[in-house]
Amino acid sequence: LMPLVREQLHLDKGQVGNIVIASVSATILARLLMGKLCDTIGPRLAYTLLLAVGAIPVMLIGLSNSYQSFLLFRLAIGIIGASFVITQFHTSMMFAPNIVGTANAVAGGWGNLGGGIANMLMPLVAAAFVGLGYVDKANSWRLAMVVPGVILLLMAVLYYKFTTDTPRGNYADIERTAATQKKGTFLLALRDYRTWLLALAYGACFGIEITIDNVAAVYFVDHFGATLVAAGMLAGIFGFMNIFARGLGGIVADRTGRAYGIKGKWVLLSVLLVAEGIGIAFFSLAPSLALAIAAMLGFALFLKMANGCTYSIVPFVNKQAIGSVSGVVGAGGNLGAMLVGFLFKSATISYSQAFLYIGFGVAAVGALVLLVRLVVKESAEGATEAPLALAGA
Repeated sequence: LMPLVREQLHLDKGQVGNIVIASVSATILARLLMGKLCDTIGPRLAYTLLLAVGAIPVMLIGLSNSYQSFLLFRLAIGIIGASFVITQFHTSMMFAPNIVGTANAVAGGWGNLGGGIANMLMPLVAAAFVGLGYVDKANSWRLAMVVPGVILLLMAVLYYKFTTDTPRGNYADIERTAATQKKGTFLLALRDYRTWLLALAYGACFGIEITIDNVAAVYFVDHFGATLVAAGMLAGIFGFMNIFARGLGGIVADRTGRAYGIKGKWVLLSVLLVAEGIGIAFFSLAPSLALAIAAMLGFALFLKMANGCTYSIVPFVNKQAIGSVSGVVGAGGNLGAMLVGFLFKSATISYSQAFLYIGFGVAAVGALVLLVRLVVKESAEGATEAPLALAGA
């Protein structure tokens, strides 16, 4: 719906870029907080709280009448992005080590699928309100935003009612020993270089994904002259690939882990990132809409598989700080999105140039991930990564 918002609120390129940055920057702090909350109060209450609070700015953003007010609402909506960390923590708690990568990837992928579905359906929802005579086209986005807000409230109720924190029950209902209450987990996560390396990698895959979710429709409209509905559908295809691609990354990572151990997973992650970067570079240079779509489908596959592969490694970094590690790595994804967002607000850099620079950067991160893992000694990693070997036995 951004093309409609841009037109009605008379937003320039820099303002659209600031909105993109705002949409992901709030998520950085929210993900760090939610990772810690998962370790302390449990994913059930954390998720319920996040969904209920997040529904408020979603439903109220339609009241925006200026760039400043829209920016503030978009900043508030960004906290919902922390839901990903809770999902990854919850699946890590619920599934066995030999399939946790697949479970994390499928859950995360289907969650990200919501972004693709929203890109495809929200223009249709807005058009439906216009067709029913409730509102004119210029204001249709305002009424349309109430729909996802109501869905968030419904999901908050369902999550509270039908989930438990662990297979044994909720945190409040089970006896938790000093070892399981997990104090100081955030510092444990911060002290491990693998946490930061995964955060960097996640910024290069998921960070790029949510940036493309935000700018793809505008790019297809401005660069190729696509209609609003067509641009939304094309952007939606990118998100819709999460229905299988992220899960595929988790499946391949789990099989690689069983065959080659944790080192194999790191090599796989590096290869996927390099392939993603090359694909984005080709996308930026595509001279026609058809070639751009083909390139997008190619790099989207590698990008989403890299997402799944990253979080197949997360549970094995530190078993005592899964929530905090998930939070830091997840925040890295949004930090990456925030940083590349500055490229899209620049008055001197076109969207095509921004995509080209991103492609080079992602490929460089992929090479760096492999280099660091080859150079850094792993004398202290055996204890935390041992469960992977046992899972594949």
